[in-house]
Amino acid sequence: MIAIMSDALALLFEAAEQRLVEVGTRLFHSGDTVRHMFLVVAGGVNLTRVTGAGAPVVQQRARPGMVLAEASAYSRTYHCDAHAVKDALVRAIPVGTFRARLASDPALADGWAAHLAQAVQSARLRAEIRTLRTVAERLDAWLEEGRTLPAKGLWQDLAAELGVSREALYRELSRRRISRS
Repeated sequence: MIAIMSDALALLFEAAEQRLVEVGTRLFHSGDTVRHMFLVVAGGVNLTRVTGAGAPVVQQRARPGMVLAEASAYSRTYHCDAHAVKDALVRAIPVGTFRARLASDPALADGWAAHLAQAVQSARLRAEIRTLRTVAERLDAWLEEGRTLPAKGLWQDLAAELGVSREALYRELSRRRISRS
């Protein structure tokens, strides 16, 4: 996240209450009325939607510095469940206060619009990657965006982002190490 956006988010969430959210705890459920906007300060919170077949799909992996469920600022209800995947510290601000701050400060509103545009671009890239047929193609497309492989302990998060099983990703990474030797 660029420094300007960090400053804008800090302004949007100034005077917000801080909440500790223990791993496994839900911040909100799909269908709940939107009452607050959340900024993740520490830890991690996933936004998950369950498909008609009952399969959970992670829509967002919110890490420190990220706003959780950005589109909720313009919705009556949440469309996903939010739960802590690591003990998390979040800042919560009433959605009305959040929107009033945007309405009263054009520069802040412009920064928020730029943030939302970047979120849409990221979502489109994730969707594009998931249309690719093989794990190798998905991993290549992800890496071509200038990313580097995360630490080994975070490979399961990468597998989820790519929409592949951990085992399939591990096999592909192992194949690549062998072919480089």
